[in-house]
This record gives sequence, structure tokens and C-alpha cells, in this order.
Amino acid sequence: MLTLHTAELLVPGPGRAALPGGAVLVEGGRIAEVGPYEQLGAAFAHARVRRWPGVLTPGLLVRGADELLERTYYRDESEDADDAGDADDAGDADDAHGPYGTTALAGLELTESRWGNSARRATQKLLARGVVAVAGRLTVPAVRTAVVRSGLALIAPLPYGAAPSLDPLAGRAAAEEAFHGVLEAGAPARFAVFAVADARDLLEQGATSCVATVIGGRLLHRRR
Repeated sequence: MLTLHTAELLVPGPGRAALPGGAVLVEGGRIAEVGPYEQLGAAFAHARVRRWPGVLTPGLLVRGADELLERTYYRDESEDADDAGDADDAGDADDAHGPYGTTALAGLELTESRWGNSARRATQKLLARGVVAVAGRLTVPAVRTAVVRSGLALIAPLPYGAAPSLDPLAGRAAAEEAFHGVLEAGAPARFAVFAVADARDLLEQGATSCVATVIGGRLLHRRR
């Protein structure tokens, strides 16, 4: 089935010209065409259309997955932060059920099953930030399984400098530095849409402005 995703502005990737009213035509798990919506909409009138507000960009890449997913525990609503000390800042400060940092982990009885549950909660947070890939070396089988099942791509470790963050835009000089791949015909259909006016606003407002995340042609996150 063909699906046409269009937004107010399409940013195909680093060094590529932005396209107002641009669109991405998805067939299966890959991008079939990229171009003006009016042109693609006329050529593929039978395609399902998804219209998004804001900016459509390549999906984002988070570095330091081992630190974020295997040395940070993400509690659920039933767990009390006071049980293991204060939450660490590896997640977002406004996260009501945020992570326990390394110093607090000693107070938790963490089985592989609990690590897997933690990783699943973290991957949902990543998808909600437009993330399509994570870089790092994962050694806990349950964590690795959670990442693979989420749809996120796992790639080799990359240098990340400052402490890693669930927001891949944190500490970046330009939003393009966090893009994973480019939007072009034949490329994997993995991209995100953010409720901002342009890429500069995206850097200022952060990845929590994400309204949709698509991986392998599947809509894995949509802001309600």
C-alpha cells in the first residue's frame, strides 16, 4: 500500500534544500518518491495521505545507548523514586516517572526482566522524540531484545562527548547533526515530524516537539 506523508516543510537531510509543502511517498518499508505534495498527490491519487503540521525530517539518532538503557533504570508509575534515591538527569527533567541514575541503582534489585521492562519504557520515550536509531553496545539480552522489537535500529557505538540524553538534539549545534540518514527514493522509510516552523526552531524546542515517528513505513508514534 502506498502512503503519502506531507508536512508544511520537508527537510530531506544535511546539506539538502528544504522543500515547502514537500511529501514522502512510502511503499512498504522504503521511500518510493520525494517531492512536492501537489506533484506526488496527482501522480499517486490512490495513495493514502497523512497530513502533518510542522517539519518532516529524517529520524533522529541517539548516542550512548549502553549508558541510557543499561546503566539507567526507567521506573513505571507504580514505583516510588524515594525507594532508591533521587532520579538521575539522564532523562528529561519534566519526566514524572524518570530514570534512576547509576548512583541509585545499587538500591534496586534489578533482574534481567526488570531491565527489559525498563528498556521498553525507554524506547517508547525515544520514539516519542522522533528517534529511529540508537548507537551503542548492548550486553543485556533483554535490553537488546526490547530495542530490536521496538523497531529502533541498533548501530555501532559512536562518540557522544557530554552525558547522553534521551533528547538527541541536546548539545547539538544544528538539528542536522542528529539526523539518521536522508530522505530519498530507495532509502528506508524512517522519519519524524515535529510541530515547529523550521529546523532552527526544532533545535530550540527539542525533540519532545515530535508529533509522529515512522520506522519501516510503520507509524510507531503519534501524538494524541
